[in-house]
Amino acid sequence: MTPLPPLLLEPLVRGALIEDLGPAGDVTTRAVIPDGLRYSARLNARADGVVSGMQLAAMAFGLVDSALKIETLRPDGSRVSAGETLMRIEGAAASILSGERVALNFAGRLSGIATLTAAFVPETKGTKARITCTRKTTPGLRLVEKEAVLHGGGAAHRYGLSDAILIKDNHISAAGGIAAVLNAARAHASHMRRIQIEVDTLAQLDEVLDTGGADVVLLDNMPTEMLAEAVARVDRRLVTEASGNMRLERIAEVARTGVDFISVGALTHSAPVLDLGLDF
Repeated sequence: MTPLPPLLLEPLVRGALIEDLGPAGDVTTRAVIPDGLRYSARLNARADGVVSGMQLAAMAFGLVDSALKIETLRPDGSRVSAGETLMRIEGAAASILSGERVALNFAGRLSGIATLTAAFVPETKGTKARITCTRKTTPGLRLVEKEAVLHGGGAAHRYGLSDAILIKDNHISAAGGIAAVLNAARAHASHMRRIQIEVDTLAQLDEVLDTGGADVVLLDNMPTEMLAEAVARVDRRLVTEASGNMRLERIAEVARTGVDFISVGALTHSAPVLDLGLDF
């Protein structure tokens, strides 16, 4: 996978470094590390998983000190084992120490998302279903958290409110019903902007199909049997996406209903951090 442009990532990393270094810099390192001391450090995996955030970790060290020699051994999207070295950093010990926490925060958080995604993806084997994420992301980190989902083998979803028209239950209620909201949406859509609508009953789905105008239907919080019936009624006329209560142990049966996508908010809002460490 082609890495994201550094132009998009640098503000995130620079902001995190400024937050961590504060107005006086790394006072501990300044106090105890002699000038000119050089070291070699290794960023190691302490648990099995799929790595993400290596690009940001390298950028964190590089922004602290452009003279550091940084070698990424396991790029984003790699499956790694506990004890494996992911990156080597050589140069001023003070610089490595000052960039350590920001680098580990990004790499651990994003690798956790990639690892959790990689646990969900095999549950769809033998079906057409793809695992995707939602907008339930950490404020300011949506781009890189969604990139971590891709590193774990998941699929892309919309990145923001401007990407597509996604009509949810509150939109339907406020706009006066399914027919009214779909008619209004069609007037603002284009050949480049899809319309998706959320339903949670078969009666609502039937109304969507009768009204027309949607491209994708979000089947929300439906029992598996109802999902299967909904997919049968759609009969490939719309792209189908299942959401709500998508636990890992349920994914295989949901995928077998024939849905095209399964969106899982937990990929970004509940992924545990992958244990990584920097060892001198």
